[in-house]
Amino acid sequence: MSISTVIIILLVILVCALVALYVFYNRGDERLQFDIGGQSPRAAGGSDGSAERTVRSRLLGLGLVSSTVVAGLLARLWSMQLLSYDEYTSQAESNRTRTISLAAQRGRILDRNGTEIVGNRPSLAVISKPEVVDNEIEVQLLANLIGMPAAAVRRKMQDQTEGAQSDRTVAIDVSRRVVAFIGEHPFLFEGISVQERSVRSYPFGRLAAHVVGYTGTVTQEQLEESAKLKDDEGAIVYETGDTVGQAGIEYTYESVLQGIRGEQNVHVDANGAVLEYSTSVEPQNGSDLVLTIDATLQKACEDALAKAIDAVSAKVSPACCAGSVIVMDVTNGEVLAMASAPTYSPNIFVGGISNDDWMSLQSEESANPLMNRAISGQYPSASTIKPLSALAALDKGIATSDSRYVCTGWWTGFGEASGQYCWEHGGHGEMSVQTGITYSCDVVFYEIGKGFYESSDPEAFQAKLREWGLGSLTNIDLPGESVGRIPDAAWKWSYYTTSSDLDRQWKGGDFTNLAIGQGDLLVTPIQMACAYAGIATGGTVWRPHVLKSVRSRTGTGSVVDYDPQVLRSIEENESYLSIVKAGLVGMIYDESDWLAEHYASLPVRVAGKSGTGERAGHNPTAWFISYAPVDDPKYVVAATLEEATWASTSAMYINRDAMGAIYGAPDELPVVITSVTGD
Repeated sequence: MSISTVIIILLVILVCALVALYVFYNRGDERLQFDIGGQSPRAAGGSDGSAERTVRSRLLGLGLVSSTVVAGLLARLWSMQLLSYDEYTSQAESNRTRTISLAAQRGRILDRNGTEIVGNRPSLAVISKPEVVDNEIEVQLLANLIGMPAAAVRRKMQDQTEGAQSDRTVAIDVSRRVVAFIGEHPFLFEGISVQERSVRSYPFGRLAAHVVGYTGTVTQEQLEESAKLKDDEGAIVYETGDTVGQAGIEYTYESVLQGIRGEQNVHVDANGAVLEYSTSVEPQNGSDLVLTIDATLQKACEDALAKAIDAVSAKVSPACCAGSVIVMDVTNGEVLAMASAPTYSPNIFVGGISNDDWMSLQSEESANPLMNRAISGQYPSASTIKPLSALAALDKGIATSDSRYVCTGWWTGFGEASGQYCWEHGGHGEMSVQTGITYSCDVVFYEIGKGFYESSDPEAFQAKLREWGLGSLTNIDLPGESVGRIPDAAWKWSYYTTSSDLDRQWKGGDFTNLAIGQGDLLVTPIQMACAYAGIATGGTVWRPHVLKSVRSRTGTGSVVDYDPQVLRSIEENESYLSIVKAGLVGMIYDESDWLAEHYASLPVRVAGKSGTGERAGHNPTAWFISYAPVDDPKYVVAATLEEATWASTSAMYINRDAMGAIYGAPDELPVVITSVTGD
């Protein structure tokens, strides 16, 4: 029955009631009363206080009250029907409709040639209501079905990372058998359901794991931060349970990869069951990212790093398990490969990582696999700093192209009591700045350090290192970059607060240590790669980056192409740079015949430098950095190996294999690992 029909019926009832009351009340004022004795009738109207009059008055009052109530109801009904129609229609509609959020697929991550490194795939997931955890029988049945320990299932159900009231993800990638069994036995699995989700896939497994990073469930902190930006145009507002980037490229370019959520309106019954689907707004998938990484070269670098670690750990240092290698284009800052060891599988984060796995990835015993040592590792640079030390000395007149030094293997520039060995205890004989770089003669650089200590501008040395980017971020588009450290007098005084005042002062030995890349100096592999790229180009250092472009959601074109940026331009005397470059070429081809033999098989000439950094209580950190071709530099390769041995018999193999992968000329010579100390 419609509202208008109800109104008409109520109006008729009201009118009838009013007419009846009117007739009853107006039957006439005369009332006939017969005498039982048979006398003639006489008029005898009752007085105002008679029972008849009282009843009639009460009926009249009741009629008026009833009429007022009915009139009020009619007025309210009229108001609801006509004046508030839109409002109540909207409320009624909202009670029977629900809006379901439709997640958007994340954009893919591709290498520079379009090869998919990270993609998406459908996955069947078992989902649990929070209260199921209290049903021990159901938990055990589910554990038996999916093949997980009951304790692990219980932990999943107790996990509140997706929100205290949200459903819990118990297992992903479950088999069709599991899905069918749950569907056929709903009475056994109340509160358990199966959902189809889109999860990350990694066609090449661990390849470039530290570059691409991993995803995880949005944290409470991320939810709160995104809520603050809800009014900002283009900002992403997360919902509980969303999958977001937590490391690497996934984190840096989260706003591009995330996509835009869609909505589906549905009609439901009083119990919330979906009756039918209504309007919808389709989700927009995230944009695909194209990286500067070359997947083939990346794999070659990861294999080279793993091979060197296996060889060193097997023959010399069982503790050797970590290192990194970077290949970068010196003309634009594109990172073509970046490997770090130990590594991890991003697959472990799909569907949520267990607490045990997370603790394992964070532990020192596993050597912190999540750490990207290429940008976060901080080490003494060892002799790879010597080209910069030489430039500082030449620039400030501490040394010239004609300077000569005599290396006997033992240097006593600050007195016999403060003597220091050259790595070559037998001595190098007469050296120049150029040959000092080639043969990595420590005595040459002890003299340079002494010269700065005695100069009128002792801080000029540190200023030169900072000018070349040491002690500052490169601002590569990856999270977690470390800044390193350039020690000076002020730093030493504030750092060694528990030492005596005399020991806290900057001394000559601090300069000699700094000149050979030892002492308190700390650098990162990416900083040194950039520094050598600058030497190769004559002073221009491009900002390193791993993003090449952002693909359009439609078609095959790109909507954003990365615009290379100059990170710094260093003004250096061309003749000084020539001395340094000649020393680096000599190190590859003149320092030793067997080293030259390894690089002679390449189709281009290479310039480079090794370094063996000493650490108290540890085996050395080995470095080998090179660039090629010498006459028209294009690539720089920086390799490091922790807990290693002499750099030229450890890190060198990583560097040479990377160069071989670039130029299609693998190193055919055998790997020889020696514990002989050197540089």
